[in-house]
Amino acid sequence: MKTKILMVCLGNICRSPLAQGILESKVKSNQVYVDSAGTGHWHVGNKPDPRSIAVAKKHGLDISQQRGRQFSANDFKIFDKIFVMDNSNKEDVVALANNQDEKNKVSLILDVLFPNENVDVPDPYYGGEQGFEHVYQMLNEVCEIIASELS
Repeated sequence: MKTKILMVCLGNICRSPLAQGILESKVKSNQVYVDSAGTGHWHVGNKPDPRSIAVAKKHGLDISQQRGRQFSANDFKIFDKIFVMDNSNKEDVVALANNQDEKNKVSLILDVLFPNENVDVPDPYYGGEQGFEHVYQMLNEVCEIIASELS
């Protein structure tokens, strides 16, 4: 049985598509399924931000085929683990949970590196290229740990 992981950020065009692409590159596709979603609806159906696509490509990953979608309560039934990029998105996702088991599936992705410190992955949307590279490096480090725990 495949482990199903969902990455969630606000718009599903910057951080979560990168996290999805990075983790996919580190796990066996026949063992782990990775997807991403946003808590907001603004970018449903859109490709990731061109800067996310560019930083991924620079590191040998192609995320250009991903399309934005909005997180729904049904995702709790589908996914084993839901990693959110920041505290605000965590609140939004947890608010849709029907029970404690669903809430327990949700955690900040950086808790893997900084347990109980509530560290956010910064949203690079309003910044420059270096913000996307910084986010890539953070997510790459944490996805390496997640992948090793899954294998």
